Amino acid sequence: MLDVDALLDDRTTEIIVCCGSGGVGKTTTAAALALRAAEKGRTVCVLTIDPARRLAQSMGLTELDNTPRPVKGAAVDGGSLDAMMLDMKRTFDEVVEQHATPEKAAQILTNPFYVALSSSFAGTQEYMAMEKLGQLHATGRWDLIVVDTPPSRSALDFLDAPDRLSSMLDGRFIKLLLAPAKGPARLISAGFGIVTSALNKILGAQVLTDMQTFIAAFDTLFGGFRQRAEGTYALLQARGTAFVVVAAPEPAAMREASYFVERLAGEGMPLAGLVVNRVHETGADGITAADAESAADRLDGGTATAQATSELLAIHADRMRVSAREEKLKKRFSAAHPGVATVSVAALAGDVHDLDGLRLVGDLLAGRS
Repeated sequence: MLDVDALLDDRTTEIIVCCGSGGVGKTTTAAALALRAAEKGRTVCVLTIDPARRLAQSMGLTELDNTPRPVKGAAVDGGSLDAMMLDMKRTFDEVVEQHATPEKAAQILTNPFYVALSSSFAGTQEYMAMEKLGQLHATGRWDLIVVDTPPSRSALDFLDAPDRLSSMLDGRFIKLLLAPAKGPARLISAGFGIVTSALNKILGAQVLTDMQTFIAAFDTLFGGFRQRAEGTYALLQARGTAFVVVAAPEPAAMREASYFVERLAGEGMPLAGLVVNRVHETGADGITAADAESAADRLDGGTATAQATSELLAIHADRMRVSAREEKLKKRFSAAHPGVATVSVAALAGDVHDLDGLRLVGDLLAGRS
């Protein structure tokens, strides 16, 4: 069984990354872990990359932004809890401002191609998540950082982000565009002229010019991006990091959980375990589904009390079947991944929207009902 309290009590655990498919309660799990750790006396920052802003709602905050902000009433015994939501473009801007001269930074930040890249380019969000995690960890301000990743398999795209960015920046197409801006005149051959002529027709002369200007200005920062990304990647592989996979007891979500577990193992990332969220409990295991359904049939159509009892028995029979299906899925996962510690969290009657709700989820994660 996954011992959540032991994980949070271990002061050598500095980063917890929650990953999983969409709609399984991953954001709530991350927030509950962060709150529980803070109330154990740890200084915690929880970073969400979830654009739905559910983390702010669950903590009773009106909004989150790119700056860690304290969550009131969320810590005791010297602990503290800060929360933030990744602003992809603002993080990119901060990196440029920090690592370029003021003149170069101004040139980059106002470039139309950069504006498009920093706002919507595929993989930018994941790369900037790594940048922000590295920044937060480097400050030494918190002894635990909890990261809530994007939904679906893109949750692990941040593992590929450094290589993808490096491939893009080192690619032949980029070098071809950069050659006229920084290379000797002899590189501007007739063949390149044909290429740029074709690109002008496809992209437009101004777009191509903006790209060349951006790449020429940004070239000095390429190595720094790659170096920091490699440092954060190594941080994710270190002993102080723990990945927690979150899933719901549904076939698709459990398949995604298997994918995450296998991918993390392949990348050498330390896996703490699996949280199976929103598990249905029956509360009356002594009555089988068949017995409940049989009794419901006999009572159906009788007095009002008998009718109500019949309906309750039918609901119980349905929950027993749901519970049996969920148990089968969990056993199938455990058989495929016998070394993965798991913990089941019971489904709640409603959504979690405040600290008390998060505390309840934290108790369930720790195996306390």
